[in-house]
Amino acid sequence: MTARRFVLIDRDGTINVEKHYLSDPDQLELYPGVAAAIRRLNRLDLGVAVVTNQSGIARGFFDLDRLEQIHTRLFALLEADGAVIDGIYICPHGPDEDCICRKPLPGMVEQAVAEHHFDPTRSFMIGDKEVDIDLGRAVGAVTFLVRTGHGPSWVAGTKADHVVDDLPAAVKIIEGLVAAERACASSS
Repeated sequence: MTARRFVLIDRDGTINVEKHYLSDPDQLELYPGVAAAIRRLNRLDLGVAVVTNQSGIARGFFDLDRLEQIHTRLFALLEADGAVIDGIYICPHGPDEDCICRKPLPGMVEQAVAEHHFDPTRSFMIGDKEVDIDLGRAVGAVTFLVRTGHGPSWVAGTKADHVVDDLPAAVKIIEGLVAAERACASSS
């Protein structure tokens, strides 16, 4: 049996509405259709991992306890609509710190791989910034730049495999890619 494939998703600007250093769980607002899209990934038996730079911790805007409260709310909002994420992986460091987890470096993906045992070269990466695309390319994933969040500012120069309006549009393409791959495998 082969390992389950994973979809790696940026948080701010991709899953939830971009807020400048979101630090209040009550301000967490999902983009329309996000929970249903993640539920569709669940039905395809794809794992879902959130990978998110959270330099607001290093900058002193909030702490790990507050971030945990935000993520507890995120899990609750998604689960209320029948959507499940397998894990959230964070980089709490600032951009000037020498860490291996800050996107576009692969540390968060390596953590997810260690926990869930998937092949990152068979995964998909969805985000609203070019660092998300660079992370996806670094690990060999198929990449999607969404136009939500900061996405519009990156479209012209992106190296993404796909540019889409939002997370649900990315999931629609993933559904097609997975269906085609499964059809090829079953006819072999």
